[in-house]
Amino acid sequence: WNVANIFTGWVDVDLSEKGLGEAKGAGELLKAEGLEIDVAYTSFLKRRSARCVLEWSAGLTATYGIMLAADQYYVPVNKTWRLNERMYGGLTGLDKKETVKKHGADQVQIWRRSFDIPPPALEKENKYHPCHEAKYADLDPKDLPDTECLKDTIARVMPYWEETIAPALKAGKTVFVAAHGNSIRAIVKMIEGLSDDVIPGLEIPTGTPLVYELDKERPVTRRLSTQGGDLKPLPTSLAVEPLKFGRYLGDAAPSYRTGRGVEVERKGRQEHRRSHSFSVRHKNIGRERRGGKLSESS
Repeated sequence: WNVANIFTGWVDVDLSEKGLGEAKGAGELLKAEGLEIDVAYTSFLKRRSARCVLEWSAGLTATYGIMLAADQYYVPVNKTWRLNERMYGGLTGLDKKETVKKHGADQVQIWRRSFDIPPPALEKENKYHPCHEAKYADLDPKDLPDTECLKDTIARVMPYWEETIAPALKAGKTVFVAAHGNSIRAIVKMIEGLSDDVIPGLEIPTGTPLVYELDKERPVTRRLSTQGGDLKPLPTSLAVEPLKFGRYLGDAAPSYRTGRGVEVERKGRQEHRRSHSFSVRHKNIGRERRGGKLSESS
């Protein structure tokens, strides 16, 4: 649907050939960095399977037998609806250009990029509503969104961070998260402490791991405070504005969109890709610890 320029959201479309290639590239970047994943988390949407990235990071081909022989193939992968992409409501399944013609560029820009203004709700009778999918049968109906803005997506993602991902990091694990642009923005906003007016314009390049290093031994930082302890992000000179703590692997040059929809290029050449990655490494003062790493991909 990305190729066809259609709003996707929670619709479970297949990963394109280009997306598969980018998953391979992301895995190769993780391998080159020497990141050995302990546990992975991903959404219910198959286009963001953590498995395909981990397979390529282990140097796999498409052959099933080779996948079984690779150590990273056995990394446990946990799926959750909370890491799904933002729900685009009534825009789901619509052609983006046709939607602009119908509603105007300014209105569509508000729906796509505002922090707290969602698109019109998707009617439950619509075939694309998640209430019709078996994968959400055990979910409380009140948790199934009819539409979401970025603020709603953050509210959906953060409980999973607090209850599942953060404890794994505090236990010293290297964590990989295969998610989506907006669910990754939720975590990046929290780690970086970005404001509500900045985070909607943050472009997270696809197919490119974003690495964070966390130190639970340093003084408390409120934005990463979690039950039972705290995780402090360590600054890096390789961060690209407006980030201070995260560094991208490879040659990605992310951009930042202003509130007026103007795209500002950051360091280096900007490239269009199709999937995101994110990784966090734990450190103690003066020496690195194995574990406490987080990696996400969308």
